[in-house]
Amino acid sequence: MIKLSKDIDLAKKWLDAEQVIAIPTETVYGLAGNIYSEKAINAIFETKKRPFYNPLIVHIHSANQLTDLVEELPEKAAQLAAAFWPGSLTLVLKKKDSVSNLITGGKDTVAIRIPNHPLTLELLAKLDFPLAAPSANPFGSISPTTAQHVADYFPECLPMVLDGGDCTNGIESTIIGFENDVPVLYRLGAISKEEIEQVIGPISIKNHSKITSSTTEAPEAPGMLTKHYAPKTKLILTDDVIATSKKYELQQVGFLLFQDIEVTNSSSTKEILSNIGSYKEAASNLYAAMHRLDQLHLDIIIAQKFPDIDLGKSINDRLERATKN
Repeated sequence: MIKLSKDIDLAKKWLDAEQVIAIPTETVYGLAGNIYSEKAINAIFETKKRPFYNPLIVHIHSANQLTDLVEELPEKAAQLAAAFWPGSLTLVLKKKDSVSNLITGGKDTVAIRIPNHPLTLELLAKLDFPLAAPSANPFGSISPTTAQHVADYFPECLPMVLDGGDCTNGIESTIIGFENDVPVLYRLGAISKEEIEQVIGPISIKNHSKITSSTTEAPEAPGMLTKHYAPKTKLILTDDVIATSKKYELQQVGFLLFQDIEVTNSSSTKEILSNIGSYKEAASNLYAAMHRLDQLHLDIIIAQKFPDIDLGKSINDRLERATKN
């Protein structure tokens, strides 16, 4: 059985031995391995059942490590790193040859961030190598925000989960790349587009609507596939929860709501993401609420669409892709 532990030295021991473990971050738990170990990187892909064309994010503990990994740091990338690292921002940068094409899906760029979690930062500082760490869930499933979520997914596959408690931000990092030195938002995440624009000015969002799981060419960044973050239970995203709920009055329904709404369905369960209307609180609670609803074996989950501003954009992005189940 998988071991849940706060023992950083034990985590280091497994990683030094080219094993894969789960680590906490402020966004979601990651499935981590030594970026210089082909054995470890292959094990990440195989454990997740993740397509090899889908790039991984490299986690470092200091911006000083960038010189070992990337050819250059564009000015706006440096501004973003200064503003948001450690934190929920991933930068896609031109890689050095030292970074394996296995990590980057064959692309000449690598996705990198400094996570903002004390246990993982301490672990990274003790290691002689950065960690590749996609979310610690089977490919396409709901991301894990607790150590127990990881243990439920992989009870026999991993030697340990470094248990850092609940993830505070609750959704994945925002990913920014640079095309001809122009910043592009590849994935909405735990740092809003508006916060990014306060630092570097207006930024466009890359359309990933055509990047499907049947794609064989690597997307520009991790987390860009159309179907992702999905529960086993069918999920519907709607602007009008009341009207949609009436179509399912005779079924077992789970409601995933920003704030409380009165519904008439007698056989229903509600998950309220924020009683105070906070986007940040709602994002933090999103995946845990989805996990709870998915475990109830409901007929359907009806999710309330968020206002398309601030982190509401990021939450809608996750919910829209979860409807592709």
